[in-house]
Order: sequence, then C-alpha cells, then structure tokens
Amino acid sequence: MDPNAVEGLASTDGASTGGDGVRENDGVPAGSGRVAHGGSEDPLLLDFSANTNPRTPDGIAQVYEAALSAARAYPSEDYYEFRAAAADYVGCEATEVIPTAGGLAAIRLAIATTVTAGDSVLVPAPSFGEYAREVRLQGGEPEFIDHDRILDADPTDHALAIVCNPNNPTGDAYDPGALRAFAERCRSAGTVLLADEAFIDFTDRPSLAGEPGVIVARSLTKMFGMPGLRAGFAVATDTHRARLDTARLAWGLGIVAATVGTHCMQAEEFVAETRERVQSERARMAERLARRFDVFPSDAPFLLLDVGSGETVEEILSAVREYDIAVRDARTFRGLDQHVRVAVRLPYENDLLLDALDV
Repeated sequence: MDPNAVEGLASTDGASTGGDGVRENDGVPAGSGRVAHGGSEDPLLLDFSANTNPRTPDGIAQVYEAALSAARAYPSEDYYEFRAAAADYVGCEATEVIPTAGGLAAIRLAIATTVTAGDSVLVPAPSFGEYAREVRLQGGEPEFIDHDRILDADPTDHALAIVCNPNNPTGDAYDPGALRAFAERCRSAGTVLLADEAFIDFTDRPSLAGEPGVIVARSLTKMFGMPGLRAGFAVATDTHRARLDTARLAWGLGIVAATVGTHCMQAEEFVAETRERVQSERARMAERLARRFDVFPSDAPFLLLDVGSGETVEEILSAVREYDIAVRDARTFRGLDQHVRVAVRLPYENDLLLDALDV
C-alpha cells in the first residue's frame, strides 16, 4: 500500500494535506501526519531499507541483563554516567548533555522549545521527514531549501534553521568550515541552529556539540545497531541548554537504555572498525551500483540511487523482494520521484544485494 494513501497515517516529507493549514474537524496542522520511514518488520527479509549497523558492541547482552535489576527503581534524574560518556563521545561538557529516548526525541525537544505558532523554519530537502512534521506540530511553517544550498541561505527572521549532517537520504556531509560559518551567521541573526548528527559517527567530521547557539541531536541507534533501545541525547549551551533541561520529560531515558548507551559510547575500537568497514564497503558497492544507477556521493552508511527513466522504482523493489531483500523506496522524501536508498551492511550481505540487482 502507498504509505501516503491514507491521510493521518503518513505523509510525504513536507507534503501538505490541506490549503488552510488544518485538517477539517481534527485540529491537526496540515502536513503533520505520520512520516514513512525505512525498516522492515519481516524477520525473513534482509533489510537494506534501514540505516542501522548490523553489528553491536561486545558485551551488550551482559550489560543489558545486569541493568534489568536496577530498572526496578526510577532512573536517577542526573544520568551522571550517561552524560559523562556522551560528553567524552562528542567532545562537550557533561552539563551540556540532555538525555533523550533516541535522536528523534532530541529533535522534538529542540523544536518544541524553539518554535512557536507562526514561526518560519529553514528545513533542508530532501531530508528527514520528521523535521517538517515537528515544525508544523508547533504551529510553525517550514521553508524548504535544497539541502546542498542551505548553508548559503539567510537565517534572518527564522526562528530555527535545521541541517542534517550527513544528510539523509543523500548521504553527503557538509564542509566543516562552511558549517561553522553558517552557525556563526545563525547566531548573529538570533536564529537557533539544530544540527541532526545521527550519522556523523560514521565519519571523521567534527561535531557542533558545545557550539554556542547550536542544538545538536545525537542518536545511538545507527552506529550501535539498536533502534529498539531508543537512546540518544541533545547537546546545547547557555539558555538553550536550560530550556531543554527544563522541558525534557522526567525519566525520559530508561535505566536499561542509559546503561547500555553508556557502554556503547565507550566502545572506541568498535566505532573505529565500523567506520573502516563502512567506508570500504560503500566504495565497493558504489562502483558496482554505478553500472546500472546514478549513485549519489555519500559519507554515510547508505547510498541513494537514481533508477533513471529506463525502469521504475516498483520494478527495483519487486526484483530484490524475490531474493528476500528490502530496500528503501525513497519517493517518500520530498522532491525524489525515481529513487531508492540502500544501506551499507556486512560484505557478504552486500554481495547478496548486488547480485539481486544484477550489477
């Protein structure tokens, strides 16, 4: 079924469901329906539609089991060990870390404490569809900018500007100098910058964590391969940090998630090995896939493919499904109409995908 066919279940990235900004009879802002995401619930499928690491750090099961007994009590509100690990992981002060139940919770918290009704927000496109949805839920209006031109945009008169680094679904990362220059322009204009760094772990690019006027959203889902754990955090300074800490949900991060997340962020060797594997496999896959598709340059653990005019997305989805493989239909992203996205998994799994695509 088309994920956008049923109003209220899903909407395309930034697509509006009505001209007056509110759906009839329900008071919900137009364009704020559920966003379609990758990820298959079929355990028999080899899933290339979700961009999560197929491996997890050693010792996860033992850490998880040990944390269960502590889960009989409420989490400590200071989350000291988690904050300290996160601060070391991204290079900021522990007091600047706001624990959240995943990166999306950090994004919602940032937008909810920054955007009010009538505010304009610079939103990259194509990019993660939840940005526009969260902005509209606050009564704001997203102003879509090509993701590769957003650093040239004027942040003046916008409550918030959003960047995704590396960008999802295109995979390209911003030049660090240009990104910091944009952060400075946002600060001068009084515009908050939200930097979604869900995939930056897979690169050697520096984080904006701790930069004044910037709220960073981080996810532990992608690098550490546990999307169901729901662990992440935001990083902010000064008044932004105070607002986030005041508004965050009490006990918003469970003890088990906090404990496992702390363990993961200390797994330096695992992160280094994952980066090396993804970089090598991504290059190998891109070379093969380019025989059939236009492949977007990527710094992330996925590749965006333009299937061209000679075949259809439906044909690609059907072809790989015959091999019990799922890839992401990228047409749910704003402005993409003939694209699929494929994750970079383990070498033998990647070979199965390449064979299924006959490249």
